[in-house]
Amino acid sequence: MRIKEFAQKFHVSTDSIRYYEKMGLLKPTRMENGYRQYDKKCEETLQFVLVLKRLGFTLQEIESLLQLQEKPVSSECNIVSNAFMQQKIHEISQHILFYQQAYQALTQVQQLMNENKYEENKEVIQQLITDMYADIQNGGMAHEE
Repeated sequence: MRIKEFAQKFHVSTDSIRYYEKMGLLKPTRMENGYRQYDKKCEETLQFVLVLKRLGFTLQEIESLLQLQEKPVSSECNIVSNAFMQQKIHEISQHILFYQQAYQALTQVQQLMNENKYEENKEVIQQLITDMYADIQNGGMAHEE
């Protein structure tokens, strides 16, 4: 499959595909005419990249994981992978807690609006925002989206 088809299949731009290739994340074969040829391995790698990006992994973190995948299984590799995963699990847990708090706050605001009590509860609503902001500042959300 060529780059245009490949990009369309995964709903990403050809520029993104080229960038991932430049970073070494994708390794398509080159045909005699210079065109890139994307195979099943490239498809699996791109799926891996897109899922991890959606989970908040940086491209550098994804690159590290792909490099670890290529190494032989060892105790050292396992220790590094495990520590990395533990860190990401913690970050995702913080995101979940933040979004649960946000969901509750938005639900409460919507209820106040539906009951025509928004005006009289502006201070309550502002306090919800202030509390969420404080949570972000205290590490409640690992990074901004």
